Amino acid sequence: MSLTIKTDQTSPNIRRFIQRHFRVGIAFIILFALLGVTASLNARFFTPAVITSTSNQSMTLVFAGMAQTTVVTTGGIDLSVGPIISMSNSLASAIFVETDSSLHIILVVVIVLAVAALAGLINGVIVVYGRLQPIIVTLATSSIYSGIALFLRPRPGGFVPDIYGDLLTKRVGQLLPESLFTPNSMGIAGFFQSLFDTIPASAILLVIVLLLVWTPFRRSRLGMWVYAVGSNEGAAYMSGVNVKRAKVSAYVLGGLFAGIAGLFLTAQTRSGDATTGAVFTLQSIAVVVLGGTSLFGGSGGVAGTIVGAFALRLIPSILFFARVNPLQQPLWEGTVILLAVAAGASRIFTVRNRLDTMR
Repeated sequence: MSLTIKTDQTSPNIRRFIQRHFRVGIAFIILFALLGVTASLNARFFTPAVITSTSNQSMTLVFAGMAQTTVVTTGGIDLSVGPIISMSNSLASAIFVETDSSLHIILVVVIVLAVAALAGLINGVIVVYGRLQPIIVTLATSSIYSGIALFLRPRPGGFVPDIYGDLLTKRVGQLLPESLFTPNSMGIAGFFQSLFDTIPASAILLVIVLLLVWTPFRRSRLGMWVYAVGSNEGAAYMSGVNVKRAKVSAYVLGGLFAGIAGLFLTAQTRSGDATTGAVFTLQSIAVVVLGGTSLFGGSGGVAGTIVGAFALRLIPSILFFARVNPLQQPLWEGTVILLAVAAGASRIFTVRNRLDTMR
């Protein structure tokens, strides 16, 4: 009898867990399937150099997706993510000077992040206090931020310190002192040498951002307010939630993540380009949906977005190694993205009402 009771208690918990993480699970399945296809086409895919290259190529989209996720969680949308990335990239390449001074690099990073967060703040203030639709506001501000980017960097170029680019785009083992490990080390030392030589520095940056920015925000009262507003703004207001503060904070955090994306893009390209971030606006929305975050707001998170970003970045690689005609690659890439996003959003077609999409 006790066994029956235990089973009855466990079954609803398992069912609730599956329902809650269904869409994120779909994103993981898609990613693993794409990884398997890529590995079968490219025998060198799991070598340190290719792993690092894949991570670097995906990381700007990862941070762009995180920026979009924070806004979508409130039930809004941010069409200025790409232009903020371009503005951050242009600003960084404009104020970097030819020096390897750590203090100067830190100062540039702080300035760029402050400007990006300010751009997000402007979006949030206009949306909240102007009582305008987010898609209209961010469409307008995207043009403004694109104009600022073009003013800062009218033509591609600029200077980016090598030490800054190396710090974010190389492997951890390449950044450690050579004296730390002896050539062909054995035992524990050899294991750690191999491990550090495999881990991309960009992955370490992602972990740091998650630990220092997203996790504290998500677990704070403000983070809970953001999800409550996205689930049901009226009910959140009646419960004492500061709706205006929650929405504005989501846009500020979105701007901050977009600034991080712009800074990483600067390290990756070692230059500035006022138009390079435009592609990330729509792609960030795609990875948000693919990662299981509801466009209705109130559910989802950056874990699925990160998985979706890596999955999306694998598609061009698969088409390249499958020797698809370059002129036909956009067609097939769009088709695969559409199918992947539809699979990630499949739960929307099975819900009975709007509240069910927020579980």
